[in-house]
Amino acid sequence: MQPIIELSQIKKEYKIGTEEIHALSGVSLNIYKNEYVALMGPSGSGKSTLMNMLGCLDSPTSGEYILNHLAVAKMTDNELAEVRNKQIGFVFQTFNLLPRSTTLENVMLPLIYAGIEKSKRIEMAKSVLEQVGLGNRMTHKPNELSGGQRQRVAIARALVNNPAIILADEPTGNLDSKTSIEIMGLLEDIHKKGNTIILVTHEEDIAMHAHRIVRLKDGIVESDAENKNITSFATRMQNFA
Repeated sequence: MQPIIELSQIKKEYKIGTEEIHALSGVSLNIYKNEYVALMGPSGSGKSTLMNMLGCLDSPTSGEYILNHLAVAKMTDNELAEVRNKQIGFVFQTFNLLPRSTTLENVMLPLIYAGIEKSKRIEMAKSVLEQVGLGNRMTHKPNELSGGQRQRVAIARALVNNPAIILADEPTGNLDSKTSIEIMGLLEDIHKKGNTIILVTHEEDIAMHAHRIVRLKDGIVESDAENKNITSFATRMQNFA
């Protein structure tokens, strides 16, 4: 099976004054379609830098990155922006919703950039909002929604373009425990429907929802193993109750 993501000897170096920082020191990693992978690591491990690479938010100093058959490592900023819009759905800890726009308008945003006509945008956005349980909140603005509902809007926005991967960066970081469990349950459902999910987290209990856990340390992959003790939404709800 061909990987949906192929990283080969990815390095990233930054210069701060006269000091050279090696954020990534030769990361090689394959991720396959419909995998559910957690990226973990302490501060300074290279986890955030790797997330930026995977999300085409930054380019490596050296190495090769193939995303869904596209060689993205040497692309220009404009080319990377197009890849991000078509291939990657982002879910951020801080939601990143437009405060003056409705739920429906926020979800339609990637479709505007993709050049989809208005009637089709509305249809696609409504469909994905129904999928995440927000069919009755389409005209609400972010300040009229709970934290969990705002994250559901962000997940709907990530899904609307049918991207190759969903990249979730600390998706429960700003949520209470019960809402966190509900959001992880939603990601579990999305994975079951065939989506590839990469979850970036520093929380062990959140990482345990993933089927594979990749741990970074000092800019390299310290371990990459199947998760044999997957925590399901149902189990966590029972424990919470």
